[in-house]
Amino acid sequence: MQVGLNDKVWRGFRSVLPCSLMLAMASTGPAIAAGCAFQPQGEGRVAAVIDARSFRLEDGREIRLAGIEPAAAETAKDGSALAALVGGREVTLRGEDDAPDRYGRQPAFVFVDASETPVQAQLLALGVALATGTVADKDCAAVLMAAEAAGRTARQGVWNEPSALKNAESPGDILAGIGRFTVVEGRVLSVRQAGATTYLNFGRNWTRDFAVTISRRMLPAFAAAGIVIKSFENRRIRVRGFIEARGGPRIEVLHVGQVELLGGT
Repeated sequence: MQVGLNDKVWRGFRSVLPCSLMLAMASTGPAIAAGCAFQPQGEGRVAAVIDARSFRLEDGREIRLAGIEPAAAETAKDGSALAALVGGREVTLRGEDDAPDRYGRQPAFVFVDASETPVQAQLLALGVALATGTVADKDCAAVLMAAEAAGRTARQGVWNEPSALKNAESPGDILAGIGRFTVVEGRVLSVRQAGATTYLNFGRNWTRDFAVTISRRMLPAFAAAGIVIKSFENRRIRVRGFIEARGGPRIEVLHVGQVELLGGT
């Protein structure tokens, strides 16, 4: 299923996106409600951009953009895309929880000046970030996924590289990105349970082929979302997460939003 951006979100993108990308976003489908309008967590002026998804405010707080990971190509850069959007600007922080991460950074959804579009969505549409699939709020998750889809359709940023979207049938290519946040597409050959783990297998050789792992503790979350994991068998899915090596390449699913069922069979 495809989702589009409503008029409020659309207006927020106009100031930073080229015409070709705005046209692609207009064709992404029916409108959705604006998301990511969580409780305010403060505001301030950006003093310095630290990297591709974090910055420091003038009062010393360090902010990490929630819900996204830098695209591989952007990770090696100095955060120039983020700096172009927030450098020296007044920003408002929103989120469900302002508890700092283990590095002391405050995770938040960031809004510049009076914009109703989160900076995260702008970076996704520019193809310099990937949605993590970890945002529990459905409206916010839909905004982020729609923005990423728009960037992918318009071949912006990382999506202009043929290797950006990994093929589940190419385990060697996937394994080369061990430790990186990656998006993989393919057809699930089988769904099998072994002990406390469910495996979505994309090949017949578990020591070589790509697989997705889902722990038993995640099953209630899938059930609450109305998803029967066994129904993924012989269906095309898109999965996102960090690549691990356990025989073949693996992605562990810790949030329902990491898995998307694609159209067709």
